[in-house]
Order: sequence, then C-alpha cells, then structure tokens
Amino acid sequence: MEKAFLCCRCTDLAANLFAEHPNQSSLHLKLLPSIKSSSAAAAAAARPIFLAQKSNPKPSARPPPPPSPATPTTNGDLQEAIAAVERGIPIESRTYISLLQSCIDSDSIGLGCRLHASIASVRDRDVFVDTKLVSMYAKCGSLDDARRVFDGMGQRNLFAWSAMIGAYVREHRWSEVLDLFFDMMREGVVIPDGYLLPRILQACSNTGNLEAGRLLHSLAVKTGLLNSSGASYLSNTVLSMYAKCGELEMATKFFEGMGKRDSVSWNSIITGHCQLSEHEVAMRLFARMRAEGIEPSPITWTILITGYHQTGKPELAMELMEQMKRSGTVPDVFTWTSMISGLTQNGRTDEALSFFHEMQFSGVNPNSMSVACALFACACLQALNKGKELHSYAFKLGGSHSILVGNSLIELYAKCDRLADAQKIFDGMLEKDVFSWNSMIGGYAQAGYCGKAYELFSRMESLGVHRNVVTWNIMISGFIQNEDEDQAMELFHMMEVDGIKRNTATWNTLIAGSLQNGDTKKAFRIFKLMQTLMVRHNSVTFLSILPACTNLLSELNVKEIHSCILHSNLQGDTAIANALIDAYSKSGNIENAWVVFNGLSSRDLITWNSMISALVVYGYSHEARDLFQQMKQEGINPNEAIFVSMINAYALDELVNEGKRLFSSMMEEYKLSPGLEHYTAMTNLLGRSGKLREACELIKNMPIEPNAAVWYALLTAARMYTDIKMANLAARHLFRLEPRNPEVQRLLSHAQDLYESPSIASKVCNLKKAIQIGDAHGCCWMEVNNQVMTFLNGGQILQTKLDEINSKVAPMKVATSFLDDIILEFEEEKEEIIGTHSEKLAITFGLDNLPAFRTIRIIKSVRMCSDCHITSKLISKTYKHEILIKDRYSFHHFKDGACSCRDYW
Repeated sequence: MEKAFLCCRCTDLAANLFAEHPNQSSLHLKLLPSIKSSSAAAAAAARPIFLAQKSNPKPSARPPPPPSPATPTTNGDLQEAIAAVERGIPIESRTYISLLQSCIDSDSIGLGCRLHASIASVRDRDVFVDTKLVSMYAKCGSLDDARRVFDGMGQRNLFAWSAMIGAYVREHRWSEVLDLFFDMMREGVVIPDGYLLPRILQACSNTGNLEAGRLLHSLAVKTGLLNSSGASYLSNTVLSMYAKCGELEMATKFFEGMGKRDSVSWNSIITGHCQLSEHEVAMRLFARMRAEGIEPSPITWTILITGYHQTGKPELAMELMEQMKRSGTVPDVFTWTSMISGLTQNGRTDEALSFFHEMQFSGVNPNSMSVACALFACACLQALNKGKELHSYAFKLGGSHSILVGNSLIELYAKCDRLADAQKIFDGMLEKDVFSWNSMIGGYAQAGYCGKAYELFSRMESLGVHRNVVTWNIMISGFIQNEDEDQAMELFHMMEVDGIKRNTATWNTLIAGSLQNGDTKKAFRIFKLMQTLMVRHNSVTFLSILPACTNLLSELNVKEIHSCILHSNLQGDTAIANALIDAYSKSGNIENAWVVFNGLSSRDLITWNSMISALVVYGYSHEARDLFQQMKQEGINPNEAIFVSMINAYALDELVNEGKRLFSSMMEEYKLSPGLEHYTAMTNLLGRSGKLREACELIKNMPIEPNAAVWYALLTAARMYTDIKMANLAARHLFRLEPRNPEVQRLLSHAQDLYESPSIASKVCNLKKAIQIGDAHGCCWMEVNNQVMTFLNGGQILQTKLDEINSKVAPMKVATSFLDDIILEFEEEKEEIIGTHSEKLAITFGLDNLPAFRTIRIIKSVRMCSDCHITSKLISKTYKHEILIKDRYSFHHFKDGACSCRDYW
C-alpha cells in the first residue's frame, strides 16, 4: 500500500541522520538555578534592540540528512496517504516523518493532528518521529501542542531540544527559550551546538540576561565552537549579546580579540555604544571600520542615525544622512523610516513629512512602517487633509490592513476630532492589538467623552483583551483632564487589584493632572510619595514638576528635585537642565542656576536663553553680555527671546547706541521680526536713559498695536524723570486697554487731576462705581519653616521690631519726588491711610525669625512703592541681610544697600 503512493527512494531517513553528542552530565552548572530565577527580572530591564542584523551570515549548518522518501505532491495525495495510515497499516518511521513534512509544507495542522492520532501505526518509533511532531505543531502554529509532545518525550536528543527552542525563537518568546536551555542543561544529556547556541544567546540579548550570556560564552569556549571553521556567526552573536546587555567593556574586549571581523561585528559594537549614547566612540569606531577597508552598509548608517534620534539630536542625524549620500551609499527604506520616525519623536513633524516625500521622489517605496510614521506625524500636526492622502496611498499600497497603519489612522482621525472615522477604522481592522484599543480609548478620552472611553475600556476586559499599564494611564489621564479626580484616583487604586503594576508614567499622569487643576501642593505630595515607594522618577516627572517651582517660595523644593535628578543620573539631560536653570533663577538662587549651566557639556538655545535671561533679571548685565558673545562664538544664533534679554541688559547700563544696533541686527542680520516684547524692551532702553520723546516716537511708529506692557514701560520712565505730561499720555492709553483694572483707574484719576482734565477723572470715578471695584490693597507672602505666611497692609505684628527698624533707617532716607508721591498711590494707598505696607511687615517678621545667612524671600501682589523700595535697600545694608522681592512687574534683589533693578522699576 505504501508503494502505491510513495516513490521508491528507500534511503533510511533516520539512519546516520545526525551524530549524537557524548553525554555531558559531568558539566558543572551550579549557577543555573540562580541565573534562571533572575531571567524574568532581567527581561524587564532588557535594552531595546536597535536593528535586526539582516546581513548576518547563516549559522554553520549541521550535516545534511540523507535523502528522504518523496512526499505527496498534492493535498489529495496527502489525504489519501493519511487515510491509509488511519486504517492501521504499519508504516516506517522515515515515511511517517516524510508525511509530517508534507503537513508542514502545506500548513495543514488538521492533517498533522490526524497523523499524530495514528502514531501507533509507526514501526520502530524513535526520537526523530517525536522531534518531527514537535516541528510540525510548532511550524503549523500550535506551539502549545508542540510543547505537550515535547514534554511527553521519553528521550530527547539535541535535535528535539533544537526543534522546541527554535519554535519559541520564531515566536520571540525569549524567556521560554532560556527556561528550556536551563532544563536542557539540568538533564545533562546534551549541550548546545554551534547551531543552537546563537539562538539561546539571542534570547539572552533580548531579555538582558547577562549572566546566562556569560555562561553560554564560557560553554562556547570550552567546547571549542569559537575556534571552528564556521565560528563567525557564533562570535558575532556573543559580541551582540554583550553589546545589547550594556556590557561594553567585555564587548570591546571580545571585539578586539576576534580573529576576523565582518560588517556584522562592527555593527554590533557600534550599536552597543549608540545604545548608551556614546556617540563619539561610535563615530570613532565607524571611522576605524572604513579605515580597515570594510565599507559601511545602509544598516551601519541607520544604526548611527537612529542613535542620534533616540538621544534627541535630530540635527546630527540629518547631517549623518547627508554624509551617507555623499559616500555613495544609497539610503534604503529602513534608513528613511528611521529618519521619519526619529524626526516625529523629536517633535519635528513637518520635516518628517518632507523626508517621507523625499523618500518617494528618490525611488524608494515606503513600507507599512514608513506610512505609519508619516501618518503619526500628520496626527501630531492635526493635518487631516495630508493624512487622508496618506490613507489613500496606504490603501493603494495594500498596507491599509496593517496594524501599524490602522493604529496611526485611529490616532490621526481622533486628534483631528473625527472620532466617527476613527471608530470606523477601528471596527474595520481585521486584527487589533492593545495599541489599537489604547488609541481609540485615548481619542475618546482626549475629546472629553470619558463615558465612551470607559465603555471601550470595560469591553476590553469582557473580550479577554489584556489591558496594559498604558491603557490604565490613558483612562486616568482622561478623567483628570475632565476634572473627575475621584474617578481617576479610583482607577489608580484599582490597578494593583487588577494585577497591573503602576509605572512611572502612571505617577506622572497624576502629577501633571494635579498641576493642571492648580493643586501644586498635591502634585508635590505625589512626587514625594513616589520617593517613599521607591518609584523611579524619569525625565517627564522632572519636566512636569519643575515649572511649578518658578517662584521665590520654592527654593527648597527646587533643591530637593535637583537632588532627585542627580540620584537618577539625569543631570546631563539638556531639557531637564534648562528647566532647572529656570527654576533656580526664578526661585531666587542664581548661584545654583549658574552651577547647573557650567556643568553642562552640551547646551542648546534654550539653555543659553535661560541663563542670559536670569543674569539680566538679577542685574548682572556685564555677565549677560559676555555670555551672549560666547554663545555666538560657539556658532549658535540668537532667537527672539534672547534679543529681548540682551536689549534689557543694555538698558541696565544705559548703553542706548549698542541696544539700537542690536535691535537693528535682529532684523537685518538675523531676519527676525520684532514683537511686542522687543518694543517694550526698546521703550525701557530709551526710558532708562531719559529719552522719553524718542521712546514715544518709537511707540507711535510701531508696526503693531502697542499693548499694556509698552505703555507701562513709558509710564515708568515718566515717573523716574517726573514727566507729568508723558505719565498722563501713558495712563490714558492704559485706561483704554484695561478700563476695568482698578490700578489703572486709580492711576488715571490721579494723573488727570494733575493734568487738569476733570472730565476724564469723573468718567473713571463713574466707571468704578458702576462695576463696584474698590481700592486694591496689596498683600505679600513669604515662607518660614516650611509654612507660607500671608501679610496684609496695616497689620500690627511685631510693632516693637518695626519701630526699631524705622528708627534705624528713617534718618538715612531721602525725600521722594512730587510725582513719586502721586504714583505711590498707583498700586496702593499711602501708609498714612491704610497702615504699614505688607512687605515691610514681612521683612520685619523675616529679620526676627530667619538666621542672617537665610535670604528673605517675598512675593508681593502689586507694584512695590518707592518708600518700601528705599526701606528695603537700607535694611539690607543695616542688617546685612539679603532680601528678594518679586512684585507684579519687577524682580528686586536687595544686597548691601543696592537693588538689582538699579532703582528703576
């Protein structure tokens, strides 16, 4: 019967097919249990793989098996053969194996199961039959059945282990690969050969299990496999394992000891350095690779480009791609995709789309990943029309059913407020992953439809779709954004019950939500709870919390956060350093801001701007000008914000001509259009120097409508130079812009009284009555012993101390100008009417409760009056105590009888 449907090639498939390895039970493996137990934990810390080494040569093949009997050529023949076996006709092992191979070739799991059920018909059943059964189930997509057959085998040789491990490798189930390796070594019957070792090493790479990788390396050395003729593939896998596990010292040592290095070897060592952001070392290796006569492939270039993108340096990535083109290496689809993805991740979405079009024009056909990245860029830009074009392109390309493309389309339509279209894409996806669900839930949550989002969230559970930590974070964020903190906190507490471990992003969501809802104290409580529970902070944590510390009462919080940054080893992160410089300077610690700035090896435009701005605010105009010149010498062009700071720096020193030249160079040399802030700074520059008419002409000739800040700058100059007419002009314009501002009403009323315009003054009084706004009274806040205290005008605290201070400073005061006395009432009434101003009370309290080395820090609700300003200067000199006061318009640093504003505010 067998001869009726099989060719008569009768070579015995089993005989001499593979040589058995000698028994290796004597191999001493005491470390195995500890290594295995650590594999799961190591997997969580595994580093991401940069790129699949597509150019890897194939591993050295085992000796080829003898020819096997011919297999049935059609499915009908196969079914007929299996039917014969099912009738109980005895069959040789080699024939049974051939039939199983036919099931594999035709991907017929059903026929394979029928054969398995008839295994009793096999004569002389051996280990190779069971091994082929394992392969059949694994390759036909039934890994669980493959494992059941494998576990039931009485005897397992190297090829049985290879079949089972290979099945897990194909499914990328790396932890199970390592588990099988440990089990195999415990049996002590076989050890991995040159074919199997690289697969297990690959599992070590992907789980980050360095100890197991070291053991395998040792095994390869002891068995002599690294010295065999086909050792190149194994050597490269060992090198890749060390590099991907972050063990660069050992990787470098192994690399240098390799007798023969190919492009894969170079790619592995370069990848390792890129993963750890050691780009200078990676580039030196790249140059050395070329010097040794090995021309980099597109993979090598792509590794370097990807590395720069992942560390936030897209400019260097783009420069590298230009070098790639100039060298004659044509970028492939993976290089282009890396550029598109990297630019999108770094917020340069317009350029990402430009690269997508350039890729098409260059003749490289995008793949589904390229299209998905371009669609995500459109989603970030909310470029609906462009996204629709890409949707159509993906459809023509045949990639519209790709999960990646589908997820990006959901993201696009959701962010463009086309939730119905997003839902349609979602419903039409033949296959969905957790990211598909997350994108759809996120779309509804961000649009404020938390009920619909929660409905999908619940449906995932009912359908058996695993909700990962991102799913929970999206829902928590959605509830917080919609001001439903109770529901958000309920989900937060439910996570642990549901078996989901909260990650740093979960905590970051709560911090960002608390800050968004104006609850700074709660945000700090959450931040400190993270420390208590040993939850590791990341860059997002610090970038979320630091902007909440930009006031004079937050210095201790900034120092605490800085300590956490150092503990997390993130002090070199440019974005974090920029936020830290800003927080330190605005919390009154310019010295620490300067330390952070000087400690940076890499500075961007924001870094320079933050430091220059801080120096100007503190009155260090000379240092600001020096830093500006240093920045230009390093090849960094100033932006609009830096020009504002530098004009103000020249204003502090009354360097009018230099300020004017800078203002002109901004337009002529740097092609930047001045905005309202620049005209405010120029008004300040001219006003400080007494050039009020020129300042007024500048305002009249502005190409844009002046705002309140411009007129306030002119008003300040008028007060300083006792120009009643100019003060009246500025006050009238302020009243036009802010008619309901009580401070402006009071100012204009006094100015009109002086300038003989009773009709306007009466109009102001009528408006005040109509909107029922009374006189504004100033107050201030200061922190003492971790408590924020509020001081109101007219308070009666520490009267004895206050009298003592007045007795010391009063004789040193000089009379203020007539206009000064009038303008005093711009913000708040005179002390004769409302009592002692709040900042004097706060300073008195600070002198009585703070040590001399602690700076007194005060935030004031309204502009500081001239008398309080003079008093603060004299107190800083008399009591040798630094005082920082931030009022509504200015920053004042009082030290040794002088103020950083140079008595102009």
